[in-house]
Amino acid sequence: MAVLDDTGTGNPAAGSRAWWRKRWDISPLVAVLGAILLVLILPPTLYLVVTSFYTTRPDGAFDQFTLRYYQQLFTSPYFAASLWNTVVYAVGSAAVAIVLGIVQAMIVERTNTPGRRYVFLVAVVSLGIPHVLYVVAWLLLLGRAGPVNGLIEHFAGAGAEPALNVYSMWGMVLIEGVGFAPLTFLLMSAVLRSTDASFEEAALMAGAGPLKTFRAITLRLGLPGVLALMLLIGIRAFESFEVPALVGLAGNVTVLTTNIYQSSKNIGAINFGESGAYSVCLLFIVVLLLWWHNRLAHHAHRFQTITGKGYRPRIIDLGRWRYLTAVMLGTIFALVIVLPVGMLVFTSLQPFYEGLTWDSFGRLTLENYAVILAPGSFRDSIVNTLVLGAATASAVVPFTALCAWLAVRRHPGAWLIDQIAMTPLVFPAIVMSVAFLHVFVNLPIPLYGTLLSVIIASAVRYLPYGMRYAYAGVLAIHTDLEDAATTSGAGRAFTFVRVVIPLISAAMLSCWLFIFLLTVQSVALPLLLVGPGTELIAVTLFDLWQNGQITELAAMGVLWASFMLVVSACFHLTTRRYQLSA
Repeated sequence: MAVLDDTGTGNPAAGSRAWWRKRWDISPLVAVLGAILLVLILPPTLYLVVTSFYTTRPDGAFDQFTLRYYQQLFTSPYFAASLWNTVVYAVGSAAVAIVLGIVQAMIVERTNTPGRRYVFLVAVVSLGIPHVLYVVAWLLLLGRAGPVNGLIEHFAGAGAEPALNVYSMWGMVLIEGVGFAPLTFLLMSAVLRSTDASFEEAALMAGAGPLKTFRAITLRLGLPGVLALMLLIGIRAFESFEVPALVGLAGNVTVLTTNIYQSSKNIGAINFGESGAYSVCLLFIVVLLLWWHNRLAHHAHRFQTITGKGYRPRIIDLGRWRYLTAVMLGTIFALVIVLPVGMLVFTSLQPFYEGLTWDSFGRLTLENYAVILAPGSFRDSIVNTLVLGAATASAVVPFTALCAWLAVRRHPGAWLIDQIAMTPLVFPAIVMSVAFLHVFVNLPIPLYGTLLSVIIASAVRYLPYGMRYAYAGVLAIHTDLEDAATTSGAGRAFTFVRVVIPLISAAMLSCWLFIFLLTVQSVALPLLLVGPGTELIAVTLFDLWQNGQITELAAMGVLWASFMLVVSACFHLTTRRYQLSA
């Protein structure tokens, strides 16, 4: 009996041609949206690659084809040392974050520890602290004049050098790892929540102890999630900029991102070719890591434990040990929030910073806050940052909502815009900054150094996040609701505006807050694009640290962190309400 293909002819070749025609049948709306995405994404990508193969004139125009930049890169021991430092830094910080995240997730998801539910709020709220500010807080704690070195010197005696030199690889690994702990906890909690705890209970009933059960059962069942999570955190550390710039450069520990920054900020003419070659190499590494991450996710079905047969997560009664686990959660909370924020508040109340001493408590003043709130560049940077965050989120959210709706409903050719919109995910922030720097410098219109240039770059950077949020929101809507509107005579545009958008409004609001948070915290992306009159909070904090204005930095950081904590709390509450309603 012949098997008919999609064309009904029984001809496999004809069926294949029909499948390709259907796949590449692109509607005019999808073509317009795809063209907008390509205009935003292709120019910086092409400029980045082409610049690494061409010498440039002082005005940034291309001159002659050359492989000199790559030859210099691969034959230089400096590049090899930076690459090795990047690997050690990424693996080390991922390991620290994984350990802290797994400990928190196990306690919260598997035990009856008191107050464990508040860890979610703390983790989300901690994301509101700009990363550059978090790094500065730890440098104040662990620096030469910090309280940690002060305590060591008090008990062990003062030496010529500080007992702990935070400006080193271990300092970079520790600060980055602790900073990633809240995000790791949130992701690891999802992994444990989707793993059937009955296997662990069976191991405990068979006589295995909690540690052996965790090692032999929990970790093995969650192995794909743990490996994918470690790889994801490693990718994030590979493209990290704040810790390598503030900690590593001061200790002569260079990584790829700081090499890109230094070659793009040379005194005099920018070395476009060198920065382009470094950026292409880092981009290639991140693409390989993301491919590996996707391979791990592809084989995750081998470890599935949730079926339709009575799955339910169970809580282990720790008895008196629950107070010890509560202390462990409190200790991690102190490391992640209390110590860094407390150090910033103390520093912001000092007329000058000389460390944490008894005499310093007699010099408390609000003068730094008066300086920050006075008219001037500090206040302007706050306004610019709010405009940047609001404009970026407002541009990304409705655009990606339309793209995601078309993709979920399998509009002709909509799969293409879904793939294009996810492309910026492979670009590290510093690499995208270099790419847009090349574009804006060569444009005939003066965009470089304007706030609009940062808004454009930020919108492209966070397109994938908007797509994922909107995609999940549209998936929750049954097509019957849209079919009812269509049957009543409504067009596709009316259906999207009056039916779809109201139904995914909670997801869109959550996405808006999330993109706002990401945009206003970023340092690496706007660092090479801002100019006079377009100061931003994160970049201003970075510059204040470089200039040694520590007390003003702390005051600005405390004010901004207070505002961001409120936004993060709103994001958490909105997300919870969206999840409950979904």
